[in-house]
This record gives sequence, structure tokens and C-alpha cells, in this order.
Amino acid sequence: MKILFPITLALAACDADASLRAAERRLSFEKIAEYEPLSKVTDHNAIDLDQMAMEEQLGLETTDSYAKAKNIYQNGAHSKPIAEVTITGGAPAAIPEGAEVIGKTTSGQEVRGQALEAAASGASVLRIQYNTSPIQEAYVDCQVGALEKDGNTEGCLASNGTLTIDGFSDPVTYNYNIHTDNNNGRTLAGFSTEAQAKMYECPNCPYPDYEKFRKYYDVFDYANQWVLAAFAGGKTSFANGNADFSGYSFSGRTEAIKKGTAYMNVWMYVIREMEDALDDCKAGCINCNDDPVHAWDEAVAFYTGSQQEGGASTDGYLLYALANKRCINFKTCGPAGDSVEGSSKVNTDIFREFNIGQGNLVNGKCDSARQQKEKIAAFMAIPLVQGTLRYAYLTDTSLTPSVSEKSQAEGAVFAASVLPIVHACSPSDAQTIYNNMAVGSQGAKFVEVKAAFERNYGCMGISGSDVGGLYDSATEAYFTNAEPSSAGSDSSSGGLSGGAIAGICIAAAVVVFAVAFLVFRNKSSAHGVDKDFPSGAGSSSTQNSNVEHSNVQSYAT
Repeated sequence: MKILFPITLALAACDADASLRAAERRLSFEKIAEYEPLSKVTDHNAIDLDQMAMEEQLGLETTDSYAKAKNIYQNGAHSKPIAEVTITGGAPAAIPEGAEVIGKTTSGQEVRGQALEAAASGASVLRIQYNTSPIQEAYVDCQVGALEKDGNTEGCLASNGTLTIDGFSDPVTYNYNIHTDNNNGRTLAGFSTEAQAKMYECPNCPYPDYEKFRKYYDVFDYANQWVLAAFAGGKTSFANGNADFSGYSFSGRTEAIKKGTAYMNVWMYVIREMEDALDDCKAGCINCNDDPVHAWDEAVAFYTGSQQEGGASTDGYLLYALANKRCINFKTCGPAGDSVEGSSKVNTDIFREFNIGQGNLVNGKCDSARQQKEKIAAFMAIPLVQGTLRYAYLTDTSLTPSVSEKSQAEGAVFAASVLPIVHACSPSDAQTIYNNMAVGSQGAKFVEVKAAFERNYGCMGISGSDVGGLYDSATEAYFTNAEPSSAGSDSSSGGLSGGAIAGICIAAAVVVFAVAFLVFRNKSSAHGVDKDFPSGAGSSSTQNSNVEHSNVQSYAT
């Protein structure tokens, strides 16, 4: 019976792969890197435009530009655009949530949306969410929010006019300020400020990954508090992992902010969307899991962003780009994770699991999809570890005589993004990393930080080969004492090619046939049948089964 479990996992993987291919034939949406969504998530994918706009303002390093950057962070500009209009004389009747609303732009072009929430009869305010296109480049032409007069209003409702509302026989007149009343329902700040409701107090909550961070920092919106303290040049008030930015100039604060929003706010929300997909998954129900598949697609969109191309590109602003940047530093690029060229092995592994997970959700295989979520969460921590190690080296005064504030801040924010995961494994090792990497520390001791991480790779579900070693491309050698570790589990062993997966499927089928034949032979032998079957066949079959067991487990675990 021991052989049947890994075979079952192998066949499940094959079945998920087959169902995924069937689902792909129904697709009509643009790919996100190496993933083809089954739902429209162009609007979600555009959250990176807020990150880009915020970074542009931060780069100017002035008091005024910082205020603009903070406004973009808190109020958004590019994702889930909403017009808040005033209805002349109030709504003539109740307007239901989701009712179609049609108006015109300033240039007279038709613009469509829907009532974001219900409005009672006589209500003076109606909030309209703009429709978005499945074409990423033209997903929406109303991008205002925090940008106000600097925003794009070409596709916004005109400042005044009439609206045709589904269910109403006559148009209603309206007016609003096109620059201040076009807002956004999705923001970088919201990914953290909504964590209590969406990751802690919701059904099936708290989510395990989020709970590690909440327990460590002892606040719900830890990422938001980190970012706001960096904007203000102030202090956090966490239970652990505090940061005092008062000694930083714009240079250090900029790094703490822009990496905090991407690698703390967005990072956790990607996991939240996967958890949301699993919460909504209906086990055993084929092709009736649209909501969980949409949530899963959202996770991919937030991980990647609209500016990110697939492959080895580092042009994006979110987590996909980070993995590709760090793989160059740690020689973990390429399909085998042993190169400084090509896409990050982390991204290869993550997108394999994104695709398998999508197929499992489509087919109502909720428990199997959870396995993908757990793997993805572990893989997502790898670039954070790599980032911390890179800047531990760059801020070790015995290795780098001149330590910049920028490097120190980068190391601090990378550490803040991963410390709760280490703390859940070993509080003492997390404290060692914090003592070395905290904002205002007097320089890190690289070997201490590296050793502290390595003692916890197994607990974190990753391995030393996943993380790699800090690599000097100029000399084509690892930096001193920065070689890859052999610690931890082989978390990326699932990264098999399509041919390898097919081979496993065939081998599994062969083994199933062999086992069935042996069972039949044994039963027949009990009745004196097949006495001339070679006596060594059983041991040979057992040996082959052990090999197959090993191969399948490496893929399925």
C-alpha cells in the first residue's frame, strides 16, 4: 500500500496538468508573464502603476514630492477607478448596486460603468465604478485619484452632463469635479490597512502566513505603519522589529518606503488572494469555481504587475522583478537555478505552481490547490532572504569599508519583510538577524546573518540551493564565506519539465499495472495458479517501485 500514495499524487499532478491545458484552450485574456488568466484582471495588474508613480516622486527627494508620493500610496491613481457624482435633485428612484450607468466623456465619447453600491431614492451622491478593458495597454482611460490635475481624464465622465441608468426611463443630470472626484478603490496602503478585516477576522481566518507577521509585530497593519513612519522620518511602535527613521535622509527613507510597499504590503496581499481563492473553492465541482479562479488570477496580477514582461526581464516594480534581480546576485537564474542568466528559478517554480493551482481550482480540487499555495508562499520568501543577505554583506564593515545609508536602509527593509517567518521558526535567530540589520545598526556581521538564516531553511520550507550564494560575476566565483549552504529542504524539487512530468505519468501508470499484476499473481498463487512465475520478479518490482516512489515524491511534495 505504501506505493499507492505517491502514485496517487503523481496521477493527480498529471490530471491537474491535463485539466490546465483544457482550460487554456478556453482562454481569451492576455498572459501575465507565463500565466494565462481565466478572468479579467487588467485593473488589478495595474496596481504597479501606483508603485511606479510613487517611486518617481520619491526619487525627486523633496518635501513636496514626498507629500505627493504619500498621497499616491494612500489614495491610489490607477486601480479600480471610481467617479463620485452629484445627482441634480437627488436620485428619482432607488439605484441598485451593479446597475449599468452610461455617460459621456468631455470629448463626447461614450463611457460605461456600474453603480458601486446601492443609492436610495433621493440620494444626492452616486459612486460609479468605471468598466475596464481586457486589453492591458488600454485597460482604462481614467487615471486620476491622487494625481488630480496631473492625471489622465480622457476616459473619465465629463464634469457635468446626463447619465443613462439601467431601469430608469429618463436620464438623470449630474455634476462633479473631474480632478478631485475621480478616486480609486484599490491602493497600496489598503493592502495593509484592510488586513485585519481580510486576513484576521474573516471566515477561516487568521491566515497562517499573515498570523506570523501579526504576532511578530503585534499590530494588524504592520506594513502600513512601517511605510508611514518612513514617510514621516519617525518611529514604529511594534512589539518586535522596530525602526527609527529619524536618522535617515531622503535616501534611506526612500528605500524603506518603496521596498516596504512592494515587499511587505503587496507581498502579503498576494498570499491573501490565494487564501481567498481556497476559501471560495467548491470541492468536487468542475467548472463552477469562477470566483476562486478570479481570486487566484488576482494573486498572479499583484505578484507580477502590468509593466513586467515574462522571462528574465527586471523592468517591473513588484515581486516578479525582485526575484529576477536577486537571482543574478545569487546565481539562481535559469531552469536549474545555477546561472546568472535567464529567468529566476523562483519565478519558474512559482509560475509552475500558479498554473497547476489554477487547474486544480477549475476542477474543484481544493486540497490540491492548497499545496500550490503553500509552495508559492515558501518560494516567495527566497528573494527576501537573498535581499537581506546581499545587504548584510554590503553593510559588513569588515567586508565593505564604506557603508552607505542607502544600503543600510535596503538591508533593514528586506529583513523586516522576512523576520516574522524566521521568528516563527526561531525567535533567537530572528533576533540575531534584526540586531545586525535594524535601522540604525552600526554595521552587520554577514556570517552571523547567514548562519542564522541557514539554521531555519528547513523550517521555512526552502533550501540552501534555493537561496544560492552571493556571487561575483566579475571573478565568476562566490564571495568569501558567501557560498551556497546545504541546509534546508529541497523545496524546488517540483520544478520538473513538461517532459519529466509526462515521464512520471507514464511510469506511474506502468507501476500501477505492475502492482495490479502482482496482486493478481499473489491471489492466483494462493489457489495454486502461476507457480512458474519467476521468483525474483517480486524483489525486482519492489526495487523499481522504490525508485519510482523517490521520483514521484520529489515532484509531489
